[in-house]
Amino acid sequence: MSWRILVTARTLDVVGQQAIALLREAGCELTLKPGPHQPAQLLPLLPGQDAVFATTDSFTAAVLRSPEAAAIKVISRWGVGYDAIDTAAATEQGIVVCNTPGVLDEAVADFTFTMLLGIARRLHVGHDNLRRGVWSGAWGHDVHGKTLGIVGCGRIGLAVARRASGFNLRVLGHDIAPSSAAIALGISFVSLDELLAQSDFVSLHTALTPQSRQLIGEAQLRRMKPTAYLINAGRGALVDEPALVEALRNGTIAGAALDTFATEPLPAGHPLRECPNALLTPHLASFSRETGEAVSRLSAQAILDLMHGSKPQFVVNPAVLSAPGLRARIGRQDSVGLA
Repeated sequence: MSWRILVTARTLDVVGQQAIALLREAGCELTLKPGPHQPAQLLPLLPGQDAVFATTDSFTAAVLRSPEAAAIKVISRWGVGYDAIDTAAATEQGIVVCNTPGVLDEAVADFTFTMLLGIARRLHVGHDNLRRGVWSGAWGHDVHGKTLGIVGCGRIGLAVARRASGFNLRVLGHDIAPSSAAIALGISFVSLDELLAQSDFVSLHTALTPQSRQLIGEAQLRRMKPTAYLINAGRGALVDEPALVEALRNGTIAGAALDTFATEPLPAGHPLRECPNALLTPHLASFSRETGEAVSRLSAQAILDLMHGSKPQFVVNPAVLSAPGLRARIGRQDSVGLA
């Protein structure tokens, strides 16, 4: 038995060749349509597909319940975040949703600190000036000895905190459930308002939920220091972007470094593009070759495991595995390994 797989993950041309080859060696028929795709683009690609090797495609309830998605058995997400997938609707439809938690932690933490250093010292301004033939300085702020506020102290937040120790940063945290590991690292947990008021750098790493959507809005930005910076390598929708644009224009905060946006790709005419105190990157936090290859293998492994009747290692909606409407057959132990 082999499956037809829609591949929308946009990175596989560089870091996913081994994963693609192994899927093909297993007899799978691949349709390569790099995304992310919105529902209107996604629906015509789904008929007859057994699985989706996905990026941040918009799998809404309407998409998942559609006739076009009737054969889909698994959506294997390249990466960690799955807020673009209506997991309740997927469970209702018997569709397994998988991701790759833990694999991206260090790469994203590296990138977060890269963005923090870059925006603090205005590297993007100096780079752009030199490209235009202008030899001109750009005054920024020191990083060492300042205060870093981490919103969301899970695996990635803790990895960022570990890097902060090398810069002698005081680290504040805000999390609905502070862990003993975070406390052991010396993170001081405070309310969000207190974190925003005290921090020189605010880095967002919390999951996107209905409660955290637009967590950072006008009121929160006004609580920040005028010399403070916002860093978001988490989820774009954690930030009220129009409010952030106004804060950047008015000097409410010193700047922002953003790798994720409410709409991706970031529209050509988006006002964030015109803010000189914003460092913008196109969702690059996971773009290290070693990490990308590992994530690609694990994402492919999830599909092959299910195709061969085994439970994938990381299932976002585990209730689906015991649901009467589960579309895949689990029980045969003939999993194909990708290690």
